[in-house]
Amino acid sequence: MKTSTYIVRLLLLFACLPARAQITFPIIKANFGVEADLRSNYFNGLIQSGNDDWFLLPGTPGTGQFMVDTAGAAAILAGYISNPDSRKLPFFRSMRYPAYSVVNNRLLVDAYFVRDYHGDDSTVFASGSNKNGMSPNDWSCPVSQSIPDKNEILDMMIHVRKAGPNIADSMWLFGGISIENTTGNRYFDFEMYQTDIYYDRATRKFYNYGPDAGHTRWQFDGAGNMSAPGDIILTAEYSSSALTNVEARIWIDRNDLTTVTPVGFNWTGSFDGANSGAQYGYAGIQPKTAGAFYTGLQSGNNTWAGAFSLVLGDNSIVSNYTARQFMEFSVNMTKLGLDQAKIFGGDDCLMPFRRVIVKTRASTSFTAELKDFVAPFDFFIAPAAEIETATPMICDTGSVSNIYVMNPIPTSIYQWSTTNGHFLGPTTGPSVFVDTPGVYIVKQYLQATCDAYAEDTIVIGSIGDCNVLARNLYDFSAVKAAEEIKLSWKVLENQFARGFYVERSTDGVNFESIATVLPQTGRTGQADYDYTDRTGLIYNGALYYRIRFAEAGGIQQLSQVLKINPAGNNEQEIRVFPNPVRNQLQLQLTTPQATNAAVRIYNQTGNQVHQATMHLQKGQHILGLDCLSNQPAGVYQVAVNMNGRIYTTSVLHIK
Repeated sequence: MKTSTYIVRLLLLFACLPARAQITFPIIKANFGVEADLRSNYFNGLIQSGNDDWFLLPGTPGTGQFMVDTAGAAAILAGYISNPDSRKLPFFRSMRYPAYSVVNNRLLVDAYFVRDYHGDDSTVFASGSNKNGMSPNDWSCPVSQSIPDKNEILDMMIHVRKAGPNIADSMWLFGGISIENTTGNRYFDFEMYQTDIYYDRATRKFYNYGPDAGHTRWQFDGAGNMSAPGDIILTAEYSSSALTNVEARIWIDRNDLTTVTPVGFNWTGSFDGANSGAQYGYAGIQPKTAGAFYTGLQSGNNTWAGAFSLVLGDNSIVSNYTARQFMEFSVNMTKLGLDQAKIFGGDDCLMPFRRVIVKTRASTSFTAELKDFVAPFDFFIAPAAEIETATPMICDTGSVSNIYVMNPIPTSIYQWSTTNGHFLGPTTGPSVFVDTPGVYIVKQYLQATCDAYAEDTIVIGSIGDCNVLARNLYDFSAVKAAEEIKLSWKVLENQFARGFYVERSTDGVNFESIATVLPQTGRTGQADYDYTDRTGLIYNGALYYRIRFAEAGGIQQLSQVLKINPAGNNEQEIRVFPNPVRNQLQLQLTTPQATNAAVRIYNQTGNQVHQATMHLQKGQHILGLDCLSNQPAGVYQVAVNMNGRIYTTSVLHIK
C-alpha cells in the first residue's frame, strides 16, 4: 500500500513539473509589459517607447498605448478629497478601445479595472469552510467582516489580447492585483465562468451559476477534442520575494480524468470538488510541450499606482505602491490549450468565458479557505446592435429613411437585408438608406471571420401616397425645456398656406393631431411659425413630432419627423437626408445648447460649393439647402462647425 501511494505521488510530481516552468524577470509579451509596473512606454525601470500597459503616466513619451479607460479619473480623485466616504466605494473601468481593435499590431479583446470595496467590506467570504470546489450557491458571505490584510483586495485588472493582429495569433491573458499587506505569501484566484453569474449584496448570495454542481463542465468528444467550454480558474502564489507558482484548472466530470486523453493539454492529476467524493471539480491542466507558459512579478518600492491612485484599507490615498504591493502575471492561453473558441465548435470570435471573479485564499492549498473577492463582472460582452431611425414612417414613393445602428462598434461589420423593402446604396455599414416601407434587418459580425454576434429588426411604416415637403416648409426644429417642448418651422411661400396640423406620436408610427396653427393672413413670402407642447412631457419615453401642412388646392404634405429623447437634446450631431439627393438637401442639426453653426459643402476635388452661417437655439433643427441643383452628380462632403468642433458627413448627389 505504501509503495502504491509512493508511485502515484511520484507520477503526479512529474506530471506537474511543466506547470511550474515560469519566467520571473521583466519581460514583454504580445507587446505588453509584464514587470509589475503599470506604465506604458516604460519597461524595467526605464522609459522605452512602444510597449503597451495598463495606464499612461502623463508626460511619458512614446507610441505605446494604455488599455484602461481613464475618463473621469480626475473627478474621482477630486471626490476622494471633497467626500472621503467615496473612497470606500467600488468602481470599474473597461477597455478604452472597442473589442477586437488592432492597436500597435496587436488584436485587443477586452480589459477591465475594478476597485474593490474598502473599509466595511460586504464582498468577503464568511469565516469557515468556503472553498474553490464548492458551488457558489453554498458560499456564505456576512453583512460585513474584517479580513487579514494579506488577503484584502484593493484593486484588480485583467486584459486579453492576441500576440499579433489576427484571430489565429497566440492569445495572452494578463492579470494584476494589489493587496493591502506586502509581507509573507499571498494567494489568489482568477476564476472565469460560462454563465452570467452575479452576486446580490442584499441577499449576500450568488445567482446564475452553472448546472454542474454550481459550475459549467468542459465536455470532450471520443477523440479528446473539446466540444463545449466550461469554467476556468488560474491560481497564483506569490512569496515575499517572487511569483512561485501559477496553476491552471478547468471544471470537469471526475470520470474524464481516466477516460479522456485531451488533445490540447495534459492532466496534472489534481482534482478538487466540494468534497472527496465529488463527481465534479477543478482538474489541473498543463501544456503538451514543456517550457514556460506564464510569467509574473511583484512591484518594487515607489511604483506608480495608476491614474486612479490607490486607496488603502484605512481609506488613505497614495500615489505609489510599496514593494510587493502589486502583483502581475501573464498566461499564454494558446500554449495552455485554452485558445479562442474555434476549438469548441468553429466560432473564432467566441471567448471561452463570460464573467470573472477574483478571490484570495488563506494558504497555498487549492482547497484553502476563501477570504476576499471582487464580485463577478462581465468580460468581453460587446454591445449588441440596436437599430434606430428618426423617420419610422415614409411615403410609398419619393421619400427616404436613414436607418442606423445607434450603438455601433467601429471594429464590427454590419450587414443589412430586407424582406420586402428596398435599399438606396450599400447594404454594409452602421447606416443605410431605404426608400420603401418594409422590414429591415441588420446582422452584426465582430470580425469578418466571425459568426453573427447579434441581430436586430425594424419596421419602416407607410404613410401612403404623399409628397414629403421638400421646398416650402423648412428649418423644422424642436427644443425641450424643463416643462415644455417648443416646435418651430418656416415657410418660403406663406400665401399658399391653409393651415398647419401639429402631430405627435409615442412610437414613431401612430400619430395624433394635438394642435392646429392657422396661417398668418395677408402675408406673402417667408413666414415663421411655432407651437409649444406643454403636455408631451407626461410621457417617459421618446416623443416624435411632425407637421401636416395644408396648402391651396386641398394638397396636404408632411414634414420630416423629429424625435425628442427622454433625456432631451443632449448630444450634438448632424444628419443629411434624403441621401441620395436630387436637388434640395435637408440638413438636421442637433445641439444641446444655443450655438452658431458654420456650414460648408465641398465637392470631390475639395472645392467649396456652398457656405452659410446661422445661429441655432438648443434642440433639433432641419434646414433646407438648395445648393446642389446646379452642381454635377457625385459625392459631396458636408462639414458643420459647432462649438469649435467640426462634424462631417457625405451625401450622394444624383441628377
